[in-house]
Amino acid sequence: MRPTLLLLFGLLALSFRPDKPAYRLYDAKTKAVSYDQLLRRAADADVVLFGELHNNPICHWLELQLAKDLAEQKKGQLVLGAEMFETDTQTALTDYVQGRSSDKEFAAQARLWPNYDTDYKPLTTLAREQKLPFIATNVPRKYASLVARRGLSALDTIPASAKQLLAPLPLTVDLTRPGYKAMMAMMGDSNHGSSGAPNPHGGSTDMAANFARAQAIKDATMAYFILQNRKPGQTLLHINGDYHSKNFDGIVGYLRDMAGPSLKILTISSVDVADPDNPKVDDDTKLSQLADFVIAIPADMTKTY
Repeated sequence: MRPTLLLLFGLLALSFRPDKPAYRLYDAKTKAVSYDQLLRRAADADVVLFGELHNNPICHWLELQLAKDLAEQKKGQLVLGAEMFETDTQTALTDYVQGRSSDKEFAAQARLWPNYDTDYKPLTTLAREQKLPFIATNVPRKYASLVARRGLSALDTIPASAKQLLAPLPLTVDLTRPGYKAMMAMMGDSNHGSSGAPNPHGGSTDMAANFARAQAIKDATMAYFILQNRKPGQTLLHINGDYHSKNFDGIVGYLRDMAGPSLKILTISSVDVADPDNPKVDDDTKLSQLADFVIAIPADMTKTY
């Protein structure tokens, strides 16, 4: 073959990527790893927190694959849990996965998220088919909203029966934890005008702090119900928004507070990046700071909503 043709073929080979990955997986050392490595670590964990991007199909597909593979490996020792189901809907969720109610009845009883059919129904279907326990872990939204409006002290006014749906009270919230601190900073900025004056409808500091406390009651409640529903030897795979567990914070912090360092927690974080082969989140964030495993997904990936 002529040298010019060889050069042409070489240039063509360099101009086309061999594939377009839907995602790349990295460990806490920012080293590219395989799904099998993630699966092995997950099977050995007590709690796996899968931090998803709610509208990302790659996250939802990987959640389903991980649940299927863990169910096969754990041989009856897998429990599922999810932020998407609130604690007062546990009976409805249990009835559905145990085959005692229909899809229509479940939808009427469980306050399903708008993207349930496309994004979470595969998980409840898997639990129904394999008789896997499925735990509703999130605080009922009306109580999170109450905290956001009036602070944690407002929970003193709710009935004792309602308090059984939350993490034990009184709840300690450390607003210096990175996630809550960042949330307060974000809310503080949104509650000030260009002049820097406080929002006339209330003190921006109090509003931002209560918003972070509402996040904390969610995190603490999820941690509490994870621990209440996992037995020794089991792995509980929990699905939650990435913000609830990234930076080893949020749910992770409350799990540590409640169970101590002996609990084996594995965290997975999901990020949108321009190039999954060379992932970069932003100038201040390293992949190694986010989780034990990071799923790097093309930023232009099709969304479910």
